[in-house]
Amino acid sequence: MKKLVSLTLSALLALSMLAGCSNPAPAETTPSAPETTPAAVETTPAVADLSGHTLLVFCGAGMKDPFAEIAQAFQDQTGCTVEVTYANAAQIQTQINTAQEGDFFIAGSEEEVKPVAQLVESSTPLVRHIPVIAVQKGNPLKITGPADLAKEGVRVVIGDPEATPIGKIAVQLFEDFGITDQVDIVSNTATAPAMTIALAADECDAIIVWKENVSADQGEIVDSAGMEAYVKTIPAARLTCSADAEAADAFAEFLNGQTAQDIWTSYGYELAG
Repeated sequence: MKKLVSLTLSALLALSMLAGCSNPAPAETTPSAPETTPAAVETTPAVADLSGHTLLVFCGAGMKDPFAEIAQAFQDQTGCTVEVTYANAAQIQTQINTAQEGDFFIAGSEEEVKPVAQLVESSTPLVRHIPVIAVQKGNPLKITGPADLAKEGVRVVIGDPEATPIGKIAVQLFEDFGITDQVDIVSNTATAPAMTIALAADECDAIIVWKENVSADQGEIVDSAGMEAYVKTIPAARLTCSADAEAADAFAEFLNGQTAQDIWTSYGYELAG
């Protein structure tokens, strides 16, 4: 198999606030918008006024769009700043283990939490992560399932199996279907969204990617029952190094509330449980 590893990261400076913990990250760190003043905040008994508090959250890059909206909604409701570092699982695991700072890890699968298990206080399932085969619009090569990825002339892009859960799934799927040596892998990517970009740019014919990462203008999803065995669960792992128990408690409750759930489902995720 031909593999070309491409890692793309961008780094931004995290905001420094009065409470919580933050650390310069090797990945893109996106602080939420400026704090809303208490006068403009609608609080509920479950989510108190947390103006001046800060949380640091690590999140898989593939969940950036929904999670950025969730983080912003929490800040709008509470005044708590949420600094989010988006990266692939391997990068996040290294950062957590090295810096031992942060409040939550939103991982692409429960397996990705295991390398930082010694720093995890608790883990709560949020939504299901569904892998799919996506192809060029119109499916010109008539790909109907995993076995077709081994056909002559089918160019495949997968996530980096050493760094991403979706890449690990692709490798496992090839092994399970006995096509490891037949699949023409033209590239590995550092994140799931990078695969859909490659597909839209006609750099490949098929990708194995998370369902929610595929938009109609980039390609189409193959309806294949063969992928059902590889569905994962996205957890919210609360870290023992969290320095702001009040804010972390509120955020943990918010993640399991209706607002966060509605945001997840609006992006095509299915609720866990």
